[in-house]
Amino acid sequence: MPDDLSMQAAESTVFAQLDALSVRYERMACDPALADTEQFCAHYGIDPGSSGNTIIVASRKEPRVFSAACVTANQRLDVNKTMRKLMGVRKLSFASGEDTVALTGMLIGGVTLFGLPEDLSKYIDPRLLDLPEIVIGGGSRSCKLRLHPSELRKIPNLEVVPGLALSRD
Repeated sequence: MPDDLSMQAAESTVFAQLDALSVRYERMACDPALADTEQFCAHYGIDPGSSGNTIIVASRKEPRVFSAACVTANQRLDVNKTMRKLMGVRKLSFASGEDTVALTGMLIGGVTLFGLPEDLSKYIDPRLLDLPEIVIGGGSRSCKLRLHPSELRKIPNLEVVPGLALSRD
């Protein structure tokens, strides 16, 4: 488990990029024990359809390939079709907590599209951009970001991918 200092460094990287990109956002404090999306939405009264999950996915074979994708919490990431095709690999899975921390410096429940390594592919579902606002991870389990989805377009090399998210039913 990463120490508090490394978690603070990850959060600092996120907020440095937010400032560098002139992103307008509201920082929301979050109880780290409630940072996982389902618990967060229920406790803080956030509609899952307005909460974005940033998920790190990884190829199963060496050399490992990683990507980040963001979809709303009431949808699921199309790992087996869309992500596999985007990444050009045969088999994918969600990255482990250890791989996520090693790659991003962030714990699951705090992962965000901001502050990720520049060479990491980043994808979002276009339906995110139609929302009046979105709440996403803030780089640590102790904060979230509320922003207008158009602010996501400021992220370098972000790709909007139709079909990235599937309905949960």
